[in-house]
Amino acid sequence: MKLLTKIRNYLNASANLKYQNDKILINEGIILSEIFKDKDINKLADIEFSVFSQFGDDGIIQYIVNNLQCSNNFFIEFGVGNYFESNTRFLMHKNNWSGFVMDGSLENISQLKRSYFYWQFELKAMNCFIDKNNINKLLNENAPKEVGILHIDLDGNDYWIWREIDLRPDILILEYNSLFGYDRPITIPYSPKFNRTSAHQSNLFWGASLKALYELSIDRGYSFLGCNSAGNNAYFVKRNLLNNKIREVSLEQGFVKSKYRESRNLNGELSYMSEEEIYEALKNKKVYNTKLKLEENLFA
Repeated sequence: MKLLTKIRNYLNASANLKYQNDKILINEGIILSEIFKDKDINKLADIEFSVFSQFGDDGIIQYIVNNLQCSNNFFIEFGVGNYFESNTRFLMHKNNWSGFVMDGSLENISQLKRSYFYWQFELKAMNCFIDKNNINKLLNENAPKEVGILHIDLDGNDYWIWREIDLRPDILILEYNSLFGYDRPITIPYSPKFNRTSAHQSNLFWGASLKALYELSIDRGYSFLGCNSAGNNAYFVKRNLLNNKIREVSLEQGFVKSKYRESRNLNGELSYMSEEEIYEALKNKKVYNTKLKLEENLFA
């Protein structure tokens, strides 16, 4: 019993330390948000900062919502893990936005629902594997018709899911695979149960090129704002919401090539592959060209 009591006390102390640390991070983020909100920027990287986002997306999101009149303070984010590190969490804490988040792992969602902040906000979390057949039903049942932010981060069928979605958010965040370049509109071929690790042991064959996502979004009435400095998230807003702060850039101006190294070996360990090694490993993988409507080699 004494051992169990010690373990329980340790866990409670750790949880309280995490809670106190989060409060410090949130307050620092609030200060940065106020500093950046009136800034005239040349690129999205100019206003980046991270509270709960993996990279600088917290700052980008704050800048956009501070300079845009959203139709509804509601967000949707796919592929959130346990939500401890995510792109909409700081928005929820600071701006009191409501939201709907999804992840394919039951353990991740269970961990989120046990978190100290889950009860504090109007947040709905669901464990589900998203595909073209279920996405609109999920959104219709769990989100309002007007949404401020939609963030798609699936590491897989991102292009195909966005193409299927009926919803039109004010702000759209799409993860792109910069290894696919920006000169061709290409994506992985659709597979309902796509898993990036199963698709190729390097863990690098997933998602779509920025051009594929850009062309689809432009056709749907969006303007491109640019990408985060990490080179994995692209930002769009409805064309009629552009203003003197929220400005459109060209695909070439806004594209950022990722520098982070996340390749894996057969044991699932980081392998830090060079560009030449990536080319050799993936050159014959088949991608779908969304303009030509045919499959071709990734590195054609």
